[in-house]
Amino acid sequence: MEGENVEVLEYDKAYEKYMNIIPTLEKNKGWITEHLVKYQGIWLTPKGGLKGVIMSQQLFKSKPNDIFLATFPKSGTTWFKAIIFSIINRKLFSPNEHPLLNSSPHECVPFLELLYSNKENLNSTLEHLQSPRIFATHSPYPLFSQLLGSNLTTSPTVKIVYVARNPKDVLISTWEFTKKLRHEANLPLISLQEAYDMFCQGLIHFGSYWDHVLGYYKASLMYPKNVLFLSYETMKDDPSFWVRKLADFLDQGFTKEEEGEGLVKKILDLCSFESLSKVGANKSGIQRFTSHVMVPSSYFFRKGVVGDWRKYLTMEMAQHLDEITKCKFESSGLSCFRSS
Repeated sequence: MEGENVEVLEYDKAYEKYMNIIPTLEKNKGWITEHLVKYQGIWLTPKGGLKGVIMSQQLFKSKPNDIFLATFPKSGTTWFKAIIFSIINRKLFSPNEHPLLNSSPHECVPFLELLYSNKENLNSTLEHLQSPRIFATHSPYPLFSQLLGSNLTTSPTVKIVYVARNPKDVLISTWEFTKKLRHEANLPLISLQEAYDMFCQGLIHFGSYWDHVLGYYKASLMYPKNVLFLSYETMKDDPSFWVRKLADFLDQGFTKEEEGEGLVKKILDLCSFESLSKVGANKSGIQRFTSHVMVPSSYFFRKGVVGDWRKYLTMEMAQHLDEITKCKFESSGLSCFRSS
């Protein structure tokens, strides 16, 4: 879409569809907003989520070498944005003069839904994206796949990296993130018990965690050249191995010279939680996702560890989540989380 603009008339027509559909949708209690709305069977926030999904479905035009990072919220998105951006752009920026030393990963890799929900910055952002373009998305596969046609056979060179994280850590990270945003929005806080109940029911932005993971897992089996399914926990266990696998999947494998220069370690050091959390833009910056959604960058850097749920969940809660996970994933053969 380089050199091409989303025309005002196109945008206005898509926006009209969004406005017309809102009153028709089922509502329920929200996490980061007052309520959620149900669109095509998926719970979404009304402005950032629903608007972005509808606008991108109507307006986005995929390019053959586009790269997408897909995650359920709070599954390592910030970390993987930094890693993928660094792999793809390693010939453009030296480790000492890298955008990630001065900018948030969210500035380097835009969320597709939020990009298309923001009319003011849409065209300028699209025009400045280098090829291959890198986008992030939280949309479940049934919604996301509509951007690419009925299936990936219509977009054979598109690459999708999906990162799944243990649901217990996802729940706690989401709840902690939610508490901060609800406090700033003067909304009453959600208790851990309430968050746990809503999570188990699939009443959360971007829909059921388990359905989200399964959607992309099944896509990875159907389109292995297009969809790489990764686990946050295995990445933490052996990051060097998986960065190499990730680069190979993106057709950006490291050369012998780069290996000799220790480039894999340099990328991991640059993208580490410790390094990114010390960057000024991530300590005191503000991410303006839409005119209504502004989030301090520091909120995206809580702990980044595996197993933090143990400090919050009762044994009964943990066992019940494990039972749901086993029940949901058993028939698929999916088993991507170590006991943590």
